[in-house]
Amino acid sequence: MHINNLPFPEEVFAEPGLPVFGAPGDASARWDKPPHRAEWVRGAPALQGFQRTLAPGLFLAIAIYCAQPLIAAPDQGDHWVGTWGASPQLTEPRNLPPPPGLTSNTLRQVVQVSIGGKRLRVRFSNAFGSHPVTMSSVHLALSAGKSGIQTNSDQALIFQGKPLVTIPGGESVISDPFDFDLAPLSDLALTIDFGDTSAAVTGHPGSRSTSYLQSGDAVSAAAMPAAARTQHWYFLNGIDVEAEASSAAIVALGDSITDGRGSGTDRNDRWPDDLARRLQAGENTANIAVLNEGIGGNCVLHGGLGPTALSRFERDVLSQSGVRWLIVLEGVNDIGGSRNASVATNLIAAYDKMIEQAHARQIRVYGATILPFGSSFYDSPTHEAARKAVNDWIRTGGRFDAVIDFDAALRDPQNPSRLLPAADSGDHLHPNENGYKMMADAIDLKLFEN
Repeated sequence: MHINNLPFPEEVFAEPGLPVFGAPGDASARWDKPPHRAEWVRGAPALQGFQRTLAPGLFLAIAIYCAQPLIAAPDQGDHWVGTWGASPQLTEPRNLPPPPGLTSNTLRQVVQVSIGGKRLRVRFSNAFGSHPVTMSSVHLALSAGKSGIQTNSDQALIFQGKPLVTIPGGESVISDPFDFDLAPLSDLALTIDFGDTSAAVTGHPGSRSTSYLQSGDAVSAAAMPAAARTQHWYFLNGIDVEAEASSAAIVALGDSITDGRGSGTDRNDRWPDDLARRLQAGENTANIAVLNEGIGGNCVLHGGLGPTALSRFERDVLSQSGVRWLIVLEGVNDIGGSRNASVATNLIAAYDKMIEQAHARQIRVYGATILPFGSSFYDSPTHEAARKAVNDWIRTGGRFDAVIDFDAALRDPQNPSRLLPAADSGDHLHPNENGYKMMADAIDLKLFEN
């Protein structure tokens, strides 16, 4: 299959015979075992705020690997499956929390899950923190819209049996599992009363969701009408549900196109959101979750914003709970920011490395073609040639388990190097809300039937 990931413009630093979908017309829990108390997860050195450059020669050596993947047998009992996720990064100064700040104050963040469940656990990350972060109290409730919560659903989280938890710099923590009646596609409000925090903030700037920051302890407040507002997430990393054996997750690995640049705030209309809704409506796919692991401005190889796709692959793909499928849509920032004619070759080698690592965990990998970017600030004959070379390999190289052809779904038939006008956000690089829906609609759900 072929799939394509496009970046955030403002965030960019300034087998033949495979099934192809998109043309118009188990791994069990990756925390090794379901914990019955909070477990610390130390961040990998490559993710502590540094980018790692991998030699092209290494990629080329890996590319010769051609073994066929092993397909995971169904699990024999309930297991943990991620229902929501956001890839953490070091928050840039312009995206830091507004006054009154986090220390000794309350932050409410709203997320939309994919699948439901009756038992949950929540993960928080201080992976890029310079100092420990103390959460004096953490509550979870069903959202009532905007800053409001359904108070009858409000529940306090505990960590190793205690309400207060301190996360050391460079580490993450997961709550004790707890009972909660969570319907699919629910909006959840996570509210944190902070103690001391870190000047270096771990977060996810491209939330496309409003968060609410209020002075003092308002962790159980029914609403926060006077709160400062910001469109970023901080420290919140993932939510898992205990699900039946047939349930599993899809990871969408990408850049700003997966992160939703050009979609609406508080509308949850990124292409992974649209895919989650399609899966829920499907007769045989309602038990399939979608984890959005896109970062705006992200690169596969080096540079860009956040840890590169290669350096975060273990964290954001292989270590996710219950992941069975991976969609790779990334590389446009590498192409657009490159002056090196070898960028296509290097990207192909990187994809091959991802495929090898995922197959070793019995994860199917679907390749997505890179969307057109004609007339954008990335447009040049050299960059277009690299895009075509990468897309040709995705479609015909035989390494991906299937191809999702986003390029075919969104390109203008009259000018194939450009996005369809009806799908273009206006920057000729990112789709608009209609374009994201077209992307989700181009994905054959049979790819995810067990």
